[in-house]
Amino acid sequence: MSGKDKLRKFRENETFECLIQPTTEEVFRKDYKTKGKWNSDYFKNDAPIVLELGCGKGEYTVALSQKSPDKNFIGVDIKGARLWKGAKFATENNLPNVMFLRTRIEFIESIFAENEVSEIWVTFADPQIKNARKRLTSPLFLDRYKKFLKKGGILHLKTDSQLLHEYTLEVLPENGFTILEHNNDIYGSGYADEVLSIKTFYESQYLAKGMPITYLKARLEADNQ
Repeated sequence: MSGKDKLRKFRENETFECLIQPTTEEVFRKDYKTKGKWNSDYFKNDAPIVLELGCGKGEYTVALSQKSPDKNFIGVDIKGARLWKGAKFATENNLPNVMFLRTRIEFIESIFAENEVSEIWVTFADPQIKNARKRLTSPLFLDRYKKFLKKGGILHLKTDSQLLHEYTLEVLPENGFTILEHNNDIYGSGYADEVLSIKTFYESQYLAKGMPITYLKARLEADNQ
């Protein structure tokens, strides 16, 4: 992508009502204006809120929103040029239950209030092979999620990384989650349903290389928040 193309996308991002871009100063160790107000001020309904963390170009967020119009979806990523694609599609197709948030996931607890989120999807996150603390399913990040994920809320992990899959299976029960489902080759085993068969840009690349895609689903227990 050329520098001019990236700048054009950044400018267009400023025009999308479905894309929120807080500055670091607005979310660092302080509550952001959206906290506790996503349903009332942004979606203007009481439907459950589902986050996709590290959403990239937003393909999964958009597809989930179309399959589940009774829920609200927010795709989160730090890369504005990637988010542009999802935000543009949501804008041009008038999708009322989709929003995007450009921020670092380290700041996520400043943006969502207690019990504000019903589900979290972590899709094809960097497995951080050399630094487990940076994994989006590490105890450090799980503690952040527990501050806004509802009791009984669901965490989904879909990844090409067997390392991240196995690590998460081990870590979740130690941090208040119960594993509900898991599979280490959703396409090869025929496990993938209509939702799990949604493919992101990166997922299609992994599949073309013959890499198996894994999935797990876990529930946050009420006494572990």
